[in-house]
Amino acid sequence: MKIAVIGQSLFGQEVYCHLRKEGHEIVGVFTVPDKDGKADPLGLEAEKDGVPVFKFPRWRARGQALPDAVAKYQALGAELNVLPFCSQFIPMEIINAPRHGSIIYHPSLLPRHRGASAINWTLIHGDKKGGFTIFWADDGLDTGDLLLQKECEVLPDDTVSTLYNRFLFPEGVKGMVQAVRLISEGKAPRLPQPEEGATYEGIQKKETAKINWDQPAEALHNWIRGNDKVPGAWTEACGQTLTFFNSTLNTAGLVPEGEVLAIPGAHRPGVVTKAGLLLFGNDDKMLLVKNIQLEDGKMIPASQFFKGTANSALELTEEELVTAEAVRDAWKRILPNVLEVGDGTDFFKSGAASVDVVRLVEEVKELCDLPLENEDVYMATTFGDFIQLLVRRLRGEDEAEEVPIDYVEKQVNKLELRMPHQLFIGGTFVDAEGGKTYDTINPTDGSVLCQVSLAQVSDVDKAVAAAKEAFENGLWGKISARDRGRLLYRAPLSPSIRPDPTETS
Repeated sequence: MKIAVIGQSLFGQEVYCHLRKEGHEIVGVFTVPDKDGKADPLGLEAEKDGVPVFKFPRWRARGQALPDAVAKYQALGAELNVLPFCSQFIPMEIINAPRHGSIIYHPSLLPRHRGASAINWTLIHGDKKGGFTIFWADDGLDTGDLLLQKECEVLPDDTVSTLYNRFLFPEGVKGMVQAVRLISEGKAPRLPQPEEGATYEGIQKKETAKINWDQPAEALHNWIRGNDKVPGAWTEACGQTLTFFNSTLNTAGLVPEGEVLAIPGAHRPGVVTKAGLLLFGNDDKMLLVKNIQLEDGKMIPASQFFKGTANSALELTEEELVTAEAVRDAWKRILPNVLEVGDGTDFFKSGAASVDVVRLVEEVKELCDLPLENEDVYMATTFGDFIQLLVRRLRGEDEAEEVPIDYVEKQVNKLELRMPHQLFIGGTFVDAEGGKTYDTINPTDGSVLCQVSLAQVSDVDKAVAAAKEAFENGLWGKISARDRGRLLYRAPLSPSIRPDPTETS
């Protein structure tokens, strides 16, 4: 079948590639104009294959289709238009032109959440089910007949990114290919889209993403995650605009102890803890925010909010300077429109997008043999800050606070022994609830060595919750198996098991 692909992004690129593998003839690709000197991935892929690529800034003017655009399209003789991800308004003269019409991908289970911010609203409304629809285009844009729908569970801490990466992208590509296959086989349904249950909310923009604090904790969490990463849910506090990211309702075991953050309009002040910023709904339940973007655009861990950026800059060694220059070259490759990458060059203000974050992380991993996460780029958006973060990681300086330990000290066989005696929960040594202890006995003579904290049921609950949080959201679980292996291999061996270099096998 002769197909015209109209769209953009990596999603459009993947759909294009899979349709070619299915044996369809792509007669033309219509994508967006280059941005900051960078071509869209869909257009780049088609150009490599010698497929005609068109980059119209717009398809119509004053409500009328542009004759030149229509003529160039009609000359291709497409039998079907496939719109995998399209941000432009396509005139009905183009939509209705092919023999089989046009099909479009939409990231919601239509008719619910019609509109451009459909994924955001799925999360904001707290829907338990999400998914996508492939439908036949009509003049209502997202009101046409349904061809195919697939649904998935929306997890409690899903964001737009996680839902997209886990389901909407991979399964959406498969769904588009399946839809085209059904059309080519003459088996594609046309199911009228019902009006019952239809919702239509506006596009989420920064000015409309301000947090309304007069809501329960779950609604606040849904609002924050529904706007993460774009446009970002924000509030005013400490004389500036603060934008919150990485929200969770999993606060079991967390105690609201720390520095108080007064938030105008909030039911209760927030509390900056070691785990992040605890916030409260009007139902007195808690949610936890792990990252905060300051008014100047800098992203910081919420736990570091009151600590500022007082850390002095590191002086780089000769070897680290070489690494910095290699990373600078990577920035130049990713940001071709930037003439010179200096310490103040901002990755995102220079035109980088989320796909560039992925590329940068992978390139730095190869250069430095160092586990790095996408979040790290958002935490250090300027080149100077990024290099400082990178060097601290390479030196093993994660700026983690030293865990205070209350030791019991004993003199045994002319040795000084220091033994922790408290419970270790969530990375901190703490007393058991009520300060309860029990004697630990020296089995050689029956004497009491020391009193050890006696965990209560509530302490066990806190420990389990902390372990679950670390397993599901901790950094170690996000690192790939390859990178975890590298870290373990580089970990210093205990002197008792370190090989003796004088020994021979």
